Amino acid sequence: MTETVEHPQVQRGVRRRGDVVFRWLATGSGLAIVISIGLIGLFLLIQAVPSLAADNVNFLFSPEFATDPNNMRFGIRDLLIVTVLSSILALVIAMPIALGIALFLTHYAPPFLMRPLAYLIDLLAAVPSIVFGLWGIRVLGPALEPVAQWLNDTFGWIPLFADGNVSIAGGGTIFTAGIVLAVMILPIITAVTREVFRQTPTMQIEGALALGATRWEMIRTTVLPFGRSGYVAASMLGLGRALGETVAVLVILRAASSPSTFSLFDGGYTFASKIASAAAEFSQPLPTGAYIAAGLVLFLLTFVVNAIARWIAGGKARPE
Repeated sequence: MTETVEHPQVQRGVRRRGDVVFRWLATGSGLAIVISIGLIGLFLLIQAVPSLAADNVNFLFSPEFATDPNNMRFGIRDLLIVTVLSSILALVIAMPIALGIALFLTHYAPPFLMRPLAYLIDLLAAVPSIVFGLWGIRVLGPALEPVAQWLNDTFGWIPLFADGNVSIAGGGTIFTAGIVLAVMILPIITAVTREVFRQTPTMQIEGALALGATRWEMIRTTVLPFGRSGYVAASMLGLGRALGETVAVLVILRAASSPSTFSLFDGGYTFASKIASAAAEFSQPLPTGAYIAAGLVLFLLTFVVNAIARWIAGGKARPE
């Protein structure tokens, strides 16, 4: 039998057409995401402009949020404070814990223990938000009440721990919400950080140990510098997750009748929980536009946070 051999130019032509098709598909997919994000932002802006024009108070600095069509008075001051305080508290708690877990799993845990522990941490990401919310308000909040009261009594002279606009009793405060959010973002930060640490060049690790470095000295001089940018980027992704959390925060935070006092013992609403709590009011254009305006601010906030995370992860991926 005589075998048929295709001419090299024919093979190159087929390969070239395949490359062109794949390039256009990849480019189209990327453009579709960018266009979708742009259209979402444009939709939010168009829907928010009429309500912003009818707003009778300062949108950025007013603590009011009244959506009477005949007297629109809504601002994002308190929403921004509650959202940022709860998310920053969650990040401050989750970052060191995630760092410790990632280092333990990659450099200290025995092989038979590493995989089950990693699976258990990742499993936290699968727990529904409503479960975290119920656990926070029914179990964690009352358990943390003595701690919150001690912080208030001891450090009440600091605005962050001063009396809030709701009672500490019951735990329906930013303090409880921040701790619950820390548990929720822990799997995200831990998983990304663990994978970054795992990619530390073996030659650097072995070189440090060969020079007589202890386990901790090796981690401090090779693993941490190599994974610093990935760790920060993972933390920023966790922050974005905390900023947009809705159900758990809605269940935990107690509604407040007075403006926020910049205290961890305040109640109130985040951007996401405020929008979710008022879904029944989305029947008239102006009130709906007020909540869409708040959603636009949250959209921009989370977009900026994730853009910063991408920049950190892509711009400084090598050790110093």
